[in-house]
Amino acid sequence: MNKADTTARPETRRRPQKRDTAATRLALLHAAVAEFTEFGYEGGRVDRIAKNAGVNKQLVYHHFGSKADLYRATLEEVYREIREREQQLHLDELEPEDAMRALIGFSFDYLSEHPEFVTLLNDENRMEAYHLKMSDKITDMHSPLVQIIEETLDRGVAVGIFNNRFDPVDLYLSIAGLTFFYFANRHTLSVIFNRDMTTARHMQQRRAHIIDFVLSSLRN
Repeated sequence: MNKADTTARPETRRRPQKRDTAATRLALLHAAVAEFTEFGYEGGRVDRIAKNAGVNKQLVYHHFGSKADLYRATLEEVYREIREREQQLHLDELEPEDAMRALIGFSFDYLSEHPEFVTLLNDENRMEAYHLKMSDKITDMHSPLVQIIEETLDRGVAVGIFNNRFDPVDLYLSIAGLTFFYFANRHTLSVIFNRDMTTARHMQQRRAHIIDFVLSSLRN
């Protein structure tokens, strides 16, 4: 019978796992989007956000400083996402009218898929953009969008498809207004006009109308 090996072996120490800071911050932002969408800024609770993100409440303050700072970061995150998705359209690679059609369609579809965007912006407007005024990122986020709209308009004018009557910011506001108003008010409008404006059929009809409406105004 072999004698058991009793040679002492050095204890293997498990290294503490390094916290993934980026993942924690993103989890908190996603939880904050859901929380503030459901309860608004005033009703949103930091402890509930931390719990839903699966982290300690103190990490919220560690990453964001305060509830107000977290709310501002939440607004920046939803704006960042839509602006990033717009860049992925590669409008500069499309013919001017196709590019404009893609942008308008995307603007409609994004709000359809992300009702939280509408809710959060309505809440912030109710507070007169108090938190966005503290942001040093929002203006820079929108500059590329304005630039690509301007370039698309210029390309359309150069080939004789578009007229030159529109400022790019005014055009963006018109597109945003037509799409945002519909999603922000379709339930009340359904009651007012006795027509269900929330059905898939009506949404497609409204989407086509907005695209045709804007392109008609742009055509030479």
